[in-house]
Amino acid sequence: MRPAGCKGAARRAPNACRLLGRRAHGFYARDAGVALRKNMGLLRSLVCQESTTFKNVWTTHSASPIAYERGRIYLDNYQCCISSIAQEPRILYQKPKCSKSEKIEDALLLECPLGEMLPNPSDYKSSLIVLTAQNWLLRLSADSGEILEKIYLAGCGCKFRYLSWDTPQEVMVIKSAQNKLPAASRQAGIQQSVLFHLAVFQVLPLSFVGMLEINKKIFGNSVTDVDVSNGILIVMYSMGLVRLYNFQAITEQFMEQPFDLGCEFNWNGQVGVVGKYPFGLPCNIKITDTPPLLFEASSLENAFQIGGYPWHYIITPNKKKHKGVFYICSLKDNALAKNGIQDMKCCSLEPDWIYFHPDMSGRIIHVGPNLIKVLKLKEVESNTDQTEISEDFIIVANREENCVNSSVTVTASGRVVKKRYNLLDDDPEQETFKIVDYEDELDLLSTVAVTQIGADGRAHLDLHCNEQGILLKSIPLLESWDVTYSHEVYFDRDTVLHIEQKPNRRFSCYVYQMVCDTAKEDECSRHEKTERVFCKKGGRIFEYI
Repeated sequence: MRPAGCKGAARRAPNACRLLGRRAHGFYARDAGVALRKNMGLLRSLVCQESTTFKNVWTTHSASPIAYERGRIYLDNYQCCISSIAQEPRILYQKPKCSKSEKIEDALLLECPLGEMLPNPSDYKSSLIVLTAQNWLLRLSADSGEILEKIYLAGCGCKFRYLSWDTPQEVMVIKSAQNKLPAASRQAGIQQSVLFHLAVFQVLPLSFVGMLEINKKIFGNSVTDVDVSNGILIVMYSMGLVRLYNFQAITEQFMEQPFDLGCEFNWNGQVGVVGKYPFGLPCNIKITDTPPLLFEASSLENAFQIGGYPWHYIITPNKKKHKGVFYICSLKDNALAKNGIQDMKCCSLEPDWIYFHPDMSGRIIHVGPNLIKVLKLKEVESNTDQTEISEDFIIVANREENCVNSSVTVTASGRVVKKRYNLLDDDPEQETFKIVDYEDELDLLSTVAVTQIGADGRAHLDLHCNEQGILLKSIPLLESWDVTYSHEVYFDRDTVLHIEQKPNRRFSCYVYQMVCDTAKEDECSRHEKTERVFCKKGGRIFEYI
């Protein structure tokens, strides 16, 4: 009701919390995000229902590494691309075998941002950004392998080798290998002051931000590695020290001149075109003084993570005796959180590991051989300035009682037998967690547990409720699992993919796809306004709307 004498009142700004609540209850049914969430909810129900199975539909072996990105399997150093979405994986493209000089060192999948106008029609489709051994940066069509853009990086004489995201799908970082002088130069007393080069790009459209050197005259002699993540320049040192700097502030303070790709330039007496051979990219960010330090910490093996809410970081004290002990501290004042020392006291060949949950909930996942703890940060009731670590839920490996590690056993005749050694917590004959991952679209926590008896190892992928940890589905992997090999397992919507690396660089890939039970789900269709899900006999979902 309007106040008396008021002909009209200004319309209030919409309340964000109210809008989000209404969206969650389906008030905006025509919104693309609502349809996607409903479809993913339906798919999650189908994946987890008891009658659904996963069938091994395809297997391949290769003498070169196998990579997987969003429904695409890459073989032969990214020369062959296979779609894993079809009922049987099919080849999307096969390129001729390349020479060693054209070898791809690293790759990133680039996907179209939502709600933005892009200059070229090809920008709206997924593409693969690859880095070659000869310092070329290529943007390839993810569906055909066609070269869409080509940039030459190195006019500085360094070798670029690594691709990573500063901000996912927005800002990309290209890092060189560590610069090392030949043995003859070192013997002659020549010193190398530039350790790394970093080139930074914004993507879609691809634009050059700048290139900088990491010089030990500025950052110190003991620098071992460097990275850029979430706008932070991270510098690591041999003694376990980690230092953080504001990368945006460095760019603004030390950039000598901005450059655009394809433009002519005159730089230090050289005339060329930015991003073209043979000049490549100019090193236009010259750090002449130590930048302001944001934060530093000392941690064993430079292990350092930031996350949670409010912001916290995880380190291991920089002594070998503390390996496997994790400290969770406030980033604001370095105060150790209450119950912030996490130690599983594992006796195992492979150490336990810890990280912030990728679902952006601020929780922490701590994985040991037979136990997974999901921890959460909360305020201490008596002191709101301090945070406390508490268990949200735990997942325990399925180990039989007769496998309990006991140093004394009694035989049937009553004779007492003492063991001379104790079993390790990750003994292969006991079920042990090897991989923990998060499927963001289905909001499921996936775990791979392995038991090996003799030469035959068996693994299963379990799907847990991400909120409560309840086991919803267990998927057996049919191939034998050798715990001495390297393994990767991907759970992506209705597909499970297992990549295995055997000795002598032999690689195998096993693809499983969801199959509806033919007896109960022979011909099933569900209609609900704008979404449709179809399950054909013995087949997979083939349409979402």
